[in-house]
Amino acid sequence: MDKYERIDRELIHKGAIIDYYQDTIKIPNGNIAKWDYIKHKGAAAVVAVKDDGRLLMVRQFRNALDRETLEIPAGGLNSVDEPTDIAAARELEEEAGYTAGKLELLISIRTTVAFCDEKIDIYVATDLKRSKQHLDEDEFLDVETYTIEELLQMIYDCKINDGKTVSALLAYYNKYRR
Repeated sequence: MDKYERIDRELIHKGAIIDYYQDTIKIPNGNIAKWDYIKHKGAAAVVAVKDDGRLLMVRQFRNALDRETLEIPAGGLNSVDEPTDIAAARELEEEAGYTAGKLELLISIRTTVAFCDEKIDIYVATDLKRSKQHLDEDEFLDVETYTIEELLQMIYDCKINDGKTVSALLAYYNKYRR
């Protein structure tokens, strides 16, 4: 296959979380195509495991879906240079109200490779200590705990379908619990 060549990248909109671009690409047959590209600064997430083996989850409203979802704690990096383990620890405390004695990288995922460069590093947090939630003004989260078996069943029942959460829970189960 011949090479793809980016001819131009035009910023269409600069947002708070993402930047939206339109790329002009010369494709292998010589034709020119317009492709959408979303630039994201990255994120971190955490599978938080309590001493009894139950996992901390957060229930929150998601505007894009117009409903609540059940997810692992996660959030965007403060800058592209922020270490993801620092961001994961921050998000665990902010969203769930816990600190971790140990954080271990579980997996890295790319959420939507067709048009977005978002990368999420997902950690396993253990040796949890109760702290205090530090929610943003527009953030309302409920913290819930589940066994991994309950969460896997929710995935198979299509009740949990957030990509980072599904990936994280399956990876955690396969690495640590199977």
